[in-house]
Amino acid sequence: MKPPLKVLLFGMGGQVGWELQRSLSLLGQLIALDFDSADCCGDFTNLQGLAATVQRVRPDVIVNAAAHNAVDKAESEPELAHTINALAPGVLAHEAAKLSALLVHYSTDYVFDGSGSRPWIEADTPSPLSVYGQTKLLGEQLIQVACPHHLIFRTSWVYAARGSNFAKTMLRLAQERERLTVIDDQFGAPTGADLLADVTAHAIRQVLLHPADAGLYHLVAGGETSWYGYAKHVIAHVERAHTAIEIVAKTVGPVPTSAFPTPAKRPHNSRLDTTKLKATFGLSLPKWQQGVERMLNEII
Repeated sequence: MKPPLKVLLFGMGGQVGWELQRSLSLLGQLIALDFDSADCCGDFTNLQGLAATVQRVRPDVIVNAAAHNAVDKAESEPELAHTINALAPGVLAHEAAKLSALLVHYSTDYVFDGSGSRPWIEADTPSPLSVYGQTKLLGEQLIQVACPHHLIFRTSWVYAARGSNFAKTMLRLAQERERLTVIDDQFGAPTGADLLADVTAHAIRQVLLHPADAGLYHLVAGGETSWYGYAKHVIAHVERAHTAIEIVAKTVGPVPTSAFPTPAKRPHNSRLDTTKLKATFGLSLPKWQQGVERMLNEII
């Protein structure tokens, strides 16, 4: 009898990592680690420790859901962001290649400069605007060089019922203020961590059977909106649900990005084309509203 698949997950405590524990558990034996795990090293600032962990566990699949994703903070601590987002994935890639293991990694729309209005395809030339985007791009590149057997998923605007997210922030502010202003010139697709996790498990199964399907893919929910449109949808859904939540915000106004200056530049166009993903893995991706409403129903 063939031994069960051994999957090593890093970043189990994050939004995506939490959902991955559910979806990956169906594939075989799951070893899930966080930065403070006691038995094995999951600390992405300890590169030797990460290598030793992979050598000790000897997994068939490594899934990296860990990242330095505090976009503004990365501007003031570029070396730390470089270690976590680039060097650590590079170490995992080298160790995965030694074992002929599949490495799964998550990247971001921030690798692009946000110009234009056409959804970005995988073949478009990256040009990140921020330290976060630069380090995530380098992480992609180190993986691609060191470990041909990889899945890299670029995604955007990730949320989950667990932890903080934009929708929860809007709901809190809508209960506190009569007028809200929200950015209306950045466009993307709010994407649930649960969707990322389910697609990941599906893709892993297929790539293990068909190695030629490995590679770089864009993975976001269907459709698009602005942060302003996202906020309006969240508030309207809660009002329709007739919950105990009292919305005091009477108006939600659109404003440009310049109204909220931040240390890191944000891309205006975060649209990602998922044609390649859907064709390769035979998937139909739900509209972003469906996932957001499901998340809201869970938390309200």
